[in-house]
Amino acid sequence: MTISANQVKELREKTGAGMMECKKALTEANGDMEKAIEILRERGLAAAAKKAGRIAAEGLVESYIHMGGRIGVLVEVNCETDFVANTDEFKEFVKDIAMQIAAYSPLYVSKDEVPAEVLEKEREIYKQQAMNEGKPEQIAEKMVEGRLKNFLKEVCLLEQPFIKDGDKTVQDLVNEKISKIGEKISIRRFVRYQLGEGIEKRQDNFVEEVMSQVKQ
Repeated sequence: MTISANQVKELREKTGAGMMECKKALTEANGDMEKAIEILRERGLAAAAKKAGRIAAEGLVESYIHMGGRIGVLVEVNCETDFVANTDEFKEFVKDIAMQIAAYSPLYVSKDEVPAEVLEKEREIYKQQAMNEGKPEQIAEKMVEGRLKNFLKEVCLLEQPFIKDGDKTVQDLVNEKISKIGEKISIRRFVRYQLGEGIEKRQDNFVEEVMSQVKQ
């Protein structure tokens, strides 16, 4: 049975589970939404959304310095208790997030942080591109929305593919950790410095370089 993207999206919104988990559950349930929800609950993957309203004031500020000191990252990730903050699993998770930021250079944590004027400017650019390509208006509008979606995947940390598993997003990873750890987890803020930023120089593939360190 073919599972549509809209079905996966609906299940994800209802449960807070990751996209891949939602698709697997829907496939196993033959598209039955209620049964898929039950499957996710049985696996402990449907609890993330329920924890979203809790206060997460503990956590860690993690740093990551790329080989040679060319990139530096500071990120604050919050959880509910210092007990969880001091576990090896949470520390590893925060480290992964810092490495993600170093490799993929996000500008915002989530889509909600992107200023309206930035989105409008991108829409104008994509619309002009479509017009230059001679696309009909209806097709042009779809192209604009598609390119805007890709833009958000590039600049928003939670929308990016996870550096260690491209089949899941960073948001999927956060939801998995919430379900497993049992506390609200949120990536609050980060800052990324790159040596010589703004100075014209050769382009490096930081994703590959960061991944080479992961594999060591």
